Amino acid sequence: MRQLARLGVGLGAVVAAAALGTPAHAQQLSELFRKVSPSVVLVRTIERGIAPERSTGLTTIPGLGSGVLISAEGKIMTAAHVVQTADKVGIQFQDGKIYPAHVVASSVRADVALLQLDQFPMALAPAKLGNSDSLSVGDQIIVIGAPYGLGHSLTVGHVSGRIPGGGMVSGGPMEMIQTDAAINMGNSGGPMFNMNGEVVGIVSRILTQSGGFEGLGFAIPSRVAERVLLNAKSFWSGIDFVLLQDTMAQVFNVPQPAGLLVQQVATGSPGALLGIRAGSVRAKIGEGEVLVGGDIVLDVAGISITPNGGSFEQIQTYLSGLKAGDSLKVNVLRGGKVVRLAAVRPR
Repeated sequence: MRQLARLGVGLGAVVAAAALGTPAHAQQLSELFRKVSPSVVLVRTIERGIAPERSTGLTTIPGLGSGVLISAEGKIMTAAHVVQTADKVGIQFQDGKIYPAHVVASSVRADVALLQLDQFPMALAPAKLGNSDSLSVGDQIIVIGAPYGLGHSLTVGHVSGRIPGGGMVSGGPMEMIQTDAAINMGNSGGPMFNMNGEVVGIVSRILTQSGGFEGLGFAIPSRVAERVLLNAKSFWSGIDFVLLQDTMAQVFNVPQPAGLLVQQVATGSPGALLGIRAGSVRAKIGEGEVLVGGDIVLDVAGISITPNGGSFEQIQTYLSGLKAGDSLKVNVLRGGKVVRLAAVRPR
């Protein structure tokens, strides 16, 4: 759901909910929007990559997502896929001003990331994290974000279901909230609020056949985001990858049951410091497209990549425990040979 072209912002709040009910209910929604919207931000990114319409050649790609301010110290939650390989991150507030930020934690599996503002306004209006475990199917929620660049747009819906970890797709996120609230490109990373104005989810993805919203949207529960970002402080690698296993592992001559085919690497990230190489050529394999020519990660600190992402949690736990000055070793398959890479975590 990453937006690859810079879209216009500043068209104001758009209320895109049908059948809002009674005037009193509409007034309640309006008051709720005014209360929580100052905490919602646009997340603008710049990264180097191969544009979707090209097969080779690096170019600068702007990206757009949403996020929510969760602390007066400038911490912001968003979706991991919005910022995972970003070279630069800018946070745009309601007044249109953009402030620099950087990634401090990320969980690709949970699709959530934590940003820290490097500079920010004197007065911040953070949102309160709610208890997503208390949500029930049928509960009303609202989503605020920047669909197609339309800043601070409101959509209204209900909790349609609760999806357990990996329940929608193999290797999928830990747990998801299903909703019928309209979600489109640019909404990724934005907050889902309950009717008390508390953040109960971080918008992640949609399930679609047309490419647009079809009533199946998904958000990561706030309790999951809180656990992996604030408590576990998940390590941000700056790497985007594709899991190779079974036939795909054989096609790429991976000398073990599984490996990670590197797609992109963020400038200045731990992955870049290790010297991990990104893919350089877009290739169609089966019904999908991947970037080939990059490294294939075989193990991290001696922990081998296993099928179905079985070792991801163990690797993430190890990485999250690294302190400044600790060394990290990674084995990759490069040009048919196993190469050992090493780096020291910067202070």
